[in-house]
Amino acid sequence: MMLRLGSDADQELSGAGVACPACGHLLAPWGYARRRSVLGHDGITHLRPRRGRCRGCRTTHVLLPASCLPRRAVTVQVVGEVLLAKVRGASHRRIAADLGLPADTVRGWIRRATANASWLRECGTIMAVRLDSMCAPILPTSTLLGDAMDALGTAAAAATRRLGADVPPWERIAIFTNWRLLSPVARPG
Repeated sequence: MMLRLGSDADQELSGAGVACPACGHLLAPWGYARRRSVLGHDGITHLRPRRGRCRGCRTTHVLLPASCLPRRAVTVQVVGEVLLAKVRGASHRRIAADLGLPADTVRGWIRRATANASWLRECGTIMAVRLDSMCAPILPTSTLLGDAMDALGTAAAAATRRLGADVPPWERIAIFTNWRLLSPVARPG
């Protein structure tokens, strides 16, 4: 299981403590996960995430920075740029060429986000209203993905107004969606 932390996982693990998402007990430092390369706007960053082990259920968890999505070698901001470019009408090949990414990867991200668009819009709308009950209405656009990005952007803007600008907008969006922008969403039913 992967958890999201700030930039200093060691300090968070040994300080106030990080709760296990499975049972709620505190995690203790437990070595490091494998080294990984993550593509962001500043180029490729190499990181070696901290691993924590639950004192209760003994499960280990990888502690990723908030800017990372699970099982992706890019930051959430890069994924967000791909989705916004698609909403603006760019083809997946053009987006891939502009960002130096494989076209099949970009097409897959767009397909997954489009499949999750209704759920993403719902997450964005709920968070926008929770953070600012007087926010402007979120009007429909011409696509489901456009509606989702508009709702998530409205929520991120509401969070910035209420909480300050210390967290980048795409990291806030990742938090609102529990880092599931590109993950399969369980459907009721």
